[in-house]
Formats: sequence, structure tokens, C-alpha cells
Amino acid sequence: MALLARSARRTLLDSRVSLPPNFLLPLRAQITTVSHTLETSHVPEPLIRSGQHISKDLKDKGLYKPQSSQTSPASAKSKPSPHARQNVVSSHITPTIRQLLPLLQTQPSHYMTVHIHGRPYLVTKGDTIRLPFLMPHIRPGDVLRLNRATHIGSRDYTLKAPEAVKGNADHVKKVFYLDERLFTCRARVIGVESEPMRVEEKTKRRQRHVKHVYSKLRFTVLRISDMEVKSLEEYESLLRAE
Repeated sequence: MALLARSARRTLLDSRVSLPPNFLLPLRAQITTVSHTLETSHVPEPLIRSGQHISKDLKDKGLYKPQSSQTSPASAKSKPSPHARQNVVSSHITPTIRQLLPLLQTQPSHYMTVHIHGRPYLVTKGDTIRLPFLMPHIRPGDVLRLNRATHIGSRDYTLKAPEAVKGNADHVKKVFYLDERLFTCRARVIGVESEPMRVEEKTKRRQRHVKHVYSKLRFTVLRISDMEVKSLEEYESLLRAE
């Protein structure tokens, strides 16, 4: 038995196992991703851009430029908000204004469509406006200058601004107003009104707990104290002064 084991060991030592040729070896055995030099000539360009191989030599020579994840503002176009709006005030004298403004100014009892916080109100002198919100930073007795108007009219004539342009995915909404130098409209704050206390019950299904929510809204009340339409000479003098 020992003789048989010795002969088998000798046979294994004497036999030479020949390896297969190189082209039959696996492909990953011939490729390496480890760089053994710091010279930039041996580093491929895509590898430099990707930032996988960043050496001190590359940073000193300025060949490595990190790519920012943010896109440039010129390439990325920001879409307008659905509630965005742009106010446009026309300040040039058209032939129609030059011809009809004196007639509008001479007729009494003017009315205007003024805009307060984007809401239109048709008012005349002495009218009272109850705003559907509480205007901040004002007190009773303060006088406000209303400088946003879309219509100025009398019994026979009406001066109005161009119609508003609706917004879409390409541009925002445009609202056109008359020049504030055409008229004078002032409102006095006469007080603040409040509604009765409201109690709302909120509950969930299959639960016994009932939550009571209390709300009491307050509103600002204005009175139109002054309304005047400028004459053509006054309007032209105001335009020349600026």
C-alpha cells in the first residue's frame, strides 16, 4: 500500500500540467482599472470627467472640472406660476385721450373702477367699501391714495384701460391700468367691522371626540372721500415734469 502511494506521488510530480493559451483565458484577467502612474497622458478623458480618478497632479494642472448638478438658468426655462400677474400702466397720450379727456373732465358725477389688492370695486364719491379682509398696518382715520383704476366714466363718456391678457404656460397674466396721473381718488379708513363668532364642529367617523373650531373674521371699511379727473393741461404738465 505504501509502495502504491509513493508511485502515485511520483507520477503527479513528474507530469507537467500545461496551461491553456492566453486567448482562452477570461477577458477580465487582461484588463486592469488601477492606474500605476500619476501622469495625465495615461488617464482617459472620460475617466477624468467622471471624477473616478482625481489625482493631485490633475487638480494642480486644472484639468479636472467638476460638473455641477444644477442646470444653467438659460437652459432651464422656469414656468410661470398659475397665479402670477404683471401690472402694466400706460403713460402715453393717445389721440382719443387728447380729444375726449376734456369732455370727460367737464361732466360731473364721475365713477371709477378701482382695484384694491387685485379686487375691482365700482365706486363714486361718498361710497362706502367693505373690504372682504383686514387691511394690515392701517388705523381708523388714515387716508389712502387709490392709484389702480381700469375705468373712469361719466354720464356720456368712459375712459378704460385695455383688456387683461390671460396667462398660460408661456407668459403670465397681464393686467392693464390707467395712468394714475389722470385722476385722484382717495379713501378714508372709517373703521373695522367684525362678524359674529362662528363655531364649527369637526369630527371623524366612528369616533366620539368632537372638535370645536372658533372663527371671527374682521373687515376694513373705507369711504371714498375725494374723486377728481385731471384736465388735459394738468396731465401734460405732470408728464413734462417727470
